[in-house]
Amino acid sequence: MKDNIYIGRQALQKLQELLQNRAFTKVAVLVDENTLAHCYPQLKPHLPQHSLMQVPSGEEHKTLHTCTHIWQAMTDLGLDRWSVLVNLGGGVIGDMGGFCAAVFKRGISFVQVPTTLLAQVDASVGGKTGIDFQGIKNHIGVFQKPEAVCINPSFLDTLPERQVKSGYAEIIKHWLIADAAAFEMQRHFGLPAQDWEKLIEQSVHIKARVVEADPLERGLRKVLNFGHTVGHAVESYLLDQPGRALLHGEAVAVGMLCEARLSQQQGLLSGQELDQITDFLLAVYKKVTIAEAELPHVARLALQDKKNSRTTINCTLLAGIGSAVVDQPVTLEEISASLRYYQSL
Repeated sequence: MKDNIYIGRQALQKLQELLQNRAFTKVAVLVDENTLAHCYPQLKPHLPQHSLMQVPSGEEHKTLHTCTHIWQAMTDLGLDRWSVLVNLGGGVIGDMGGFCAAVFKRGISFVQVPTTLLAQVDASVGGKTGIDFQGIKNHIGVFQKPEAVCINPSFLDTLPERQVKSGYAEIIKHWLIADAAAFEMQRHFGLPAQDWEKLIEQSVHIKARVVEADPLERGLRKVLNFGHTVGHAVESYLLDQPGRALLHGEAVAVGMLCEARLSQQQGLLSGQELDQITDFLLAVYKKVTIAEAELPHVARLALQDKKNSRTTINCTLLAGIGSAVVDQPVTLEEISASLRYYQSL
């Protein structure tokens, strides 16, 4: 796999070889309480002498406050510019750990060891790092390529089904923007009950190909944002509401359904294709209830989307299943209408 992405049971051995060959001055490992208990025991035999840093799990902790804790720990451990940070966790650990490494002493090396399906097929690949700010998803961050991404599918055995479904949303997204045949093959089966390694490889290949062509998201890479304009708005709105917070993939599933509707409304997607997407997503994901009075508030959060140009909300839409078009202007009213459509299903 390109870009030092290693997938399979041998991935941790590749990490061991990297750490030995590069002779980093110090090795630190960032974990949360879940990866410390369930994943670190598998990783530890492949590591040289190292230090552990722990942060609490959950999107609500993906903040500057937690970054301050990480930077202080890195300072206390005496990490220098020739040290390396190994991020062992899901998207929160990968995004935040990568960001902290990218700016610490103007940048130290880091390695992503993703432990959730979502992180393995999406968040760990492509060099995006970042944190949430004032309730806005991934509002602060930098592009910084990791030294390697080491994907061990056996970590998925430690996950609850909800986490697996969250990651599956990004696989579905990759099918919808770039692989109609895979979507057609899978849409009758819902959540696969099979070995994930092949699906991970196929999904990572799609993302890596796009990222290689457009590493800084100037054009083509925006296709990967399908489902994310509305999805991030929904995720941000519900993040701080007790009992309503969604996992990232759950929000993206809502976003994909709404943006498929926008695609159909703009004449890019047929009604039959919209029905296929709708039926598939609703079969896998529980519907999220958003009251009518909340819809304008959710829609307005799309104004913070990083793809926007001045006051224009730019959306990635589908030009048929398996093909995406970027920078499609949509209005707040159209986003509200797509959310209303979702609520009517």
